[in-house]
Amino acid sequence: MTGQAHGHGPEELCETGTRLYARALREGNVGSADAVEAPCLVDFGLLQPSVEDLSRLEPVAPAVALHRLLRIAEDRIAYERRREERLATVFEPLMRLDGGRTAATDSPTIRVLTGMERINQVITETLADASSELLAIQPHASHIGPPPQVHIEALDRDQAFLDRGGRIRTLYQHTLRHAPTVLARYEQLAGDVEARTLDEVTERLLVVDRTVAFIPAHKDRTIAVAVRHPALVGYFVTTFDRLWRLATPMYPEAVRRPSLDGVTPRQRAIAALLIEGHTDAVIADRLGMNVRTARVHIAKLAATLGSESRAQLGYLIGQSGILEQPDQER
Repeated sequence: MTGQAHGHGPEELCETGTRLYARALREGNVGSADAVEAPCLVDFGLLQPSVEDLSRLEPVAPAVALHRLLRIAEDRIAYERRREERLATVFEPLMRLDGGRTAATDSPTIRVLTGMERINQVITETLADASSELLAIQPHASHIGPPPQVHIEALDRDQAFLDRGGRIRTLYQHTLRHAPTVLARYEQLAGDVEARTLDEVTERLLVVDRTVAFIPAHKDRTIAVAVRHPALVGYFVTTFDRLWRLATPMYPEAVRRPSLDGVTPRQRAIAALLIEGHTDAVIADRLGMNVRTARVHIAKLAATLGSESRAQLGYLIGQSGILEQPDQER
């Protein structure tokens, strides 16, 4: 077996790598030659050269490796969110100049939709012709502000899709796990429907039958883009699937998000952003809560760790090891 056979990610660790890593954990180290058949262990940082003997490889603690890999995934998600915002900012004035000429073509791969009514109409028409799967990412902003009629129309549209044998998977932020509008939605839907949550998600995304995707092109959601280009739709589906694997089940069977050492999962998410130097306002926005709620969690975290100042809190977070513990909720 060679390195060419290891085109997998750390979440799909091969059988050879798993056995060798387990052996290294039991014995304390393995020979460098043993890792030839599992180069993925070095690539993913699960094995590293021994300081005392460079011919031996020592295992990195699973909790440390997991935290590092999750941080890499979270950084990648944050980068894509910033890239998405930059693309929308650059192309918004260009789309306005285009004047809808793209939409006039016979089979546009990218179509600009203007106005909430028109956007919802096209989504409804697309879903009416679908029969397989709807993937959705719904950030907190999508459940704050729209009139109730918007949710009613979406509920009827989705139920009709489920009745035809379709499947719906939706990602929310953790702050919406107990939101009345979200809970009411799943109390009424019947069919193959699942929901999971994350600390942070991307902007709104809908992918219908893995052939057409809808993304916002303006912060107030009055302009959207319907994408039918296979490469772009494939990219959106891959992004969704990777986020889905990281997310915590919410419906139909909710998984409890446990506290560790008196620190809740939400407080751990806040702690990670605190040590990155973010302000309370940025933390609140990233995690889908208001600033007051964020500050309450920060105060509770400080009390749990015995901190008396913001600077001391950052130090105590690092010393506590709470960010190095395996995230069992996932």
